[in-house]
Amino acid sequence: MKTAIITGASKGIGAVIAKRLNELGYNLILNYRNSTAAMDELINSFTNKDTKNVIVQCDISNFDDAKNLIDTAYNNFKTVDVLINNAGVTKDNILPMMAEDEFDVVINTNLKGSFNCSRHIAKKMMKQKCGRIINISSVVGLMGNSGQVNYSASKAGIIGMTKSMAREMARKNILVNAIAPGFIQTEMTDILPVDVKNEMLKNIPLQRFGSPSDIADAVEFLISDKASYITGQVLSVNGGFYM
Repeated sequence: MKTAIITGASKGIGAVIAKRLNELGYNLILNYRNSTAAMDELINSFTNKDTKNVIVQCDISNFDDAKNLIDTAYNNFKTVDVLINNAGVTKDNILPMMAEDEFDVVINTNLKGSFNCSRHIAKKMMKQKCGRIINISSVVGLMGNSGQVNYSASKAGIIGMTKSMAREMARKNILVNAIAPGFIQTEMTDILPVDVKNEMLKNIPLQRFGSPSDIADAVEFLISDKASYITGQVLSVNGGFYM
């Protein structure tokens, strides 16, 4: 039975990925920061009751907290097959109005958090001589977006980090890829004004927003044997919004 770590697993894309991996028979180490009720609801929703689930509440932007997350995984399981760096936050504002802490919080969670978890698992996976790391980036990491200098920078940084990690770890049979979602309907995007959503919809050739299941499909592919010769890539899942 394989094992996966998912950060930011309590809601949105992370929760749907967790459900998918539960269906696939993975033991899971599920990280969250605040939403205890949401995490309890997620665990109760799992249909596969034969797997083991370990819940770790911590802030992965903290170097030592991220180490504890990885150590907890290996204390419970002999190996970890998959790390999914999904945890992310937004603090949108236009550049002239963006506060320093709005920039720092987003960079620290989205980019540094992904680094922290990858850094702490790197030696362990390399010793295993196998593993998959999936970093959740964003379409705005590729194209930028007004009002999201911080978020775009964090997601673009994840792409650069993914490519560098893939080059370093390939010799140990560890595949590192990124997924760049487009406009996906989650709690994070639900807060956007209707006119902003409608304007975005006009620019999506498939004329619909994505769902978290679309991202889970991409994860399922990248961790499968069918993706065994794919590393250092960015899989865009955006309905043609950015090509």
